[in-house]
Amino acid sequence: MPAPARGEEESLTREHLLRRLVAVFAADAAGYSRLTGMDEEGTHVRLREHLQGLFIPTIAAHRGTIVKNTGDGLLAEFDSVVDAVRCALDVQRGMTERNAAVPSNQRIEFRIGINVGDIIKDAGDIFGDVVNVAVRLEGIATPGGICLSDDAHRHVRDKLDIACDDGGEQRLKNIERPVRVFRVRDRGSAMSQRPVLALPAKPSIAVLPFQNLSTDPEQQYFADGIVEDITMALSRFRWLFVIAKNSSFTYKGRAVDVKQVGRELGVRYILEGSVRRADARVRISSQLVDADTGAHLWANHFDGTLEDMFDLQDQVTVSVVGAIAPKLQHAEIKRALRKPIENLDAYDRYLRGLACIHRWTRDGNNEGLEHFRAAIELEPGLAAAYGLAAWCYVRRKAHGWMTDATLESGEATRLARTAVLIGRDDPVAMCLGGYALAFIDQEFDDAAAFMDHGLAVNPNYASAWMLSAWLRVWRGEPDLAIDHAGRALRLSPLDPAMFGIHAAAACAHLLAHRYDEASSLADQATRDLPSFLLGICISAASKALGGRLDEAGRVISQAFESDPDFRLSSLKRLAPFRRPEDFAMFASGLRKAGLPD
Repeated sequence: MPAPARGEEESLTREHLLRRLVAVFAADAAGYSRLTGMDEEGTHVRLREHLQGLFIPTIAAHRGTIVKNTGDGLLAEFDSVVDAVRCALDVQRGMTERNAAVPSNQRIEFRIGINVGDIIKDAGDIFGDVVNVAVRLEGIATPGGICLSDDAHRHVRDKLDIACDDGGEQRLKNIERPVRVFRVRDRGSAMSQRPVLALPAKPSIAVLPFQNLSTDPEQQYFADGIVEDITMALSRFRWLFVIAKNSSFTYKGRAVDVKQVGRELGVRYILEGSVRRADARVRISSQLVDADTGAHLWANHFDGTLEDMFDLQDQVTVSVVGAIAPKLQHAEIKRALRKPIENLDAYDRYLRGLACIHRWTRDGNNEGLEHFRAAIELEPGLAAAYGLAAWCYVRRKAHGWMTDATLESGEATRLARTAVLIGRDDPVAMCLGGYALAFIDQEFDDAAAFMDHGLAVNPNYASAWMLSAWLRVWRGEPDLAIDHAGRALRLSPLDPAMFGIHAAAACAHLLAHRYDEASSLADQATRDLPSFLLGICISAASKALGGRLDEAGRVISQAFESDPDFRLSSLKRLAPFRRPEDFAMFASGLRKAGLPD
């Protein structure tokens, strides 16, 4: 019988490949090389005991199958994502118990990543993008933590007693498309419970994401934008303490217990609601809840046309304020409500731009910039759009996305100056425009004045406090930077951009020669976002300057994973220090860590 032609052989091979829809579970030991460097035989024995005594029976109990061992971890598959996540939770609980009786320098902690999708099974192994993503998710999980893909999260949402923090879209190594990541918190584990935050001295509130009840799911950006506007309006009341939208939105898409939310965010009141948009008609429904008792203090709905949008939002704001502090003067309420945008098309573009930049990707940043430009064209007096457009250029510079640095920096400066010129009463325009002037043009003193003015208008603007912390770092004011980072942290305790807050505080401690504090905070930042290049640099420099050169060298190798061409000459793009001695110290630490000129 003649041998099959080449095309026939390939066809036969493909026919025999088995494809299945499974949940892929990837696990490995965090810092295994470091542990083996201290005690090779002892670490190997402990690892084998954990795998055989905990992982293997737990995976079997949850109807999973181990595909293969991976040296310091394993790969498993499950028919059910719920089973895979339950297994991961039981494994991490088991490791917490096992490590309790072990000296801290001998503890092994595992990271777990879970993804779901169609895999190829061949010769007992599994292949495909689904597997690759699961492995990369495991790589960005914190030690003792669990990371889920967006697909896996949708399968388990509301089916397990867990909370998931939305880590946003992230670029994973060798994965073409960005992947939205969720970090699991096990409500039943003492290790994962967040501390209960003390209530502020003044009335405190969080505005949770409103449900989109429109027939078109694409209208979610519209509902999110309304929540952002209401949050910003409430934030301008100086006697209120308002949690930032970034933290409130970690509860998006979840059934919530308002009492638990109140404890986790440290607030007394919770505002919930929904938005329904049909053609030119809009209905905003909302309710105010006492987070301590669960009692409903006020509920109502507001109907109108798109032209009435800003009036409807103001009605919600005034009703909330009236329920919390009925004796507040009408004049103060009127001062806190912003002037409406005249052009609704400009407002729509503005909201779409916000949705785009919250994706935290290069494409999202580019799309957001185009929307803000379109909003400016439609309404040239929209100061916040100028500030956000300038902010898009800040991100382009920080990530190395600029294609013509001179031209784009000039445009960023133009937008920022326009924002602060026409937006004296707009905290977004003043703070983002001000920071752009510092980061792009090194106009540090003007930037500080503009940002201080914006924070006086809205003292609840958490993102601006974080940027102000960075500005104080660049200006060489470490103690003030730490204070401003602390304010951002309290206003947004669950912020997906927590890495930025931690890194700013870390850099401030570095400038103050407090190397251990700087190292610890920088490590927290890079655990939250492993590809965060500036955080990696702060961690490496603080370790090197503190005499921990071996650790510094291992950390700086992560910088080359994020950017193989990274050199000291690239550092000015990331760290525009005003004082030459601050930059010299930072560069000295990185040289000691092994970063070439």
